[in-house]
Amino acid sequence: MSKILIALGGNALGNTPSEQLQLVKEAAKPIVDLIEQGHDVIIAHGNGPQVGAINLAFEIASKQNPNIPEMPFPECGAMSQGYIGYHLQNGIRKELRERYMKKPVATIVTHVVVDSNDPAFQNPTKPIGGFYTKEEAEKLMAESNDKYIEDSGRGYRKVIPSPKPLKVIEKETIESLVNTGQVVITVGGGGIPVIEKGNDLIGVEAVIDKDLASECLAEEIDADFLFILTAVEKIAINFGKPNQVDLKSLSVEEAKSLIDEGQFPPGSMLPKVEAAIKFVESKPGRKAIISSLEKAKEAVLGETGTVIYNKVKTFSA
Repeated sequence: MSKILIALGGNALGNTPSEQLQLVKEAAKPIVDLIEQGHDVIIAHGNGPQVGAINLAFEIASKQNPNIPEMPFPECGAMSQGYIGYHLQNGIRKELRERYMKKPVATIVTHVVVDSNDPAFQNPTKPIGGFYTKEEAEKLMAESNDKYIEDSGRGYRKVIPSPKPLKVIEKETIESLVNTGQVVITVGGGGIPVIEKGNDLIGVEAVIDKDLASECLAEEIDADFLFILTAVEKIAINFGKPNQVDLKSLSVEEAKSLIDEGQFPPGSMLPKVEAAIKFVESKPGRKAIISSLEKAKEAVLGETGTVIYNKVKTFSA
């Protein structure tokens, strides 16, 4: 059977611990469907709502009580990996046992190396933390080197860089666990961004795109499929318009052409398609599938979702 890396969106896990506990029960079912089919499954996940809540909680607490320090963002990312992994592990383990499958499940707190010279560090774009008035943001910027921008009419927020992932430090650990038949949860939230300095791994205030980090790991562990789960069953052109067309498959060339046309919104479908293209181009025979969590089992069987592969063919609607 195949080695499948699933990139699960953080928003699919809810915004609160209680909501997440319920949602992982549903998320576990299609994941275990794939395991039941005999596939080796590695699960990556986003952490946007969760890491934001952790960061904001410490930000507010430190302002109210000087004895509580602000928490550095890499540490917030590590906390979110453990918290989400705890829920996912339990949800998947329970679903496995209810099907009489005693398969171990493990979460790996994961470091992902980035380049200190990545241009993203000169142009931070990822909003984090609380909202401030323009006057408050200007004061904060004057007191620090931080950058604040207006966010969708809701106020000003701090922005941090989103550098490209270079490699996953725990690759060998992940491979070893997968090779012994374990289900692995890893590169949570894109991993903790670190810069290598001699023997040290220095955490940096940044967010790595979850789909790009998942693609990086999928290459490193020689996965057969990169499965990117999102809110829609298939990629669409002219999304949300009367002439919307859902696509069953896309060649790399077609996907690049649609990117040039501006069909995929930045921060939404664009990074998913870019990650899929990079994975498919990395080795002959690799395929990427973009679909919804609910349709995971059907998508792997080729019954739904959008398959991206490295072969020229016409659009298939």
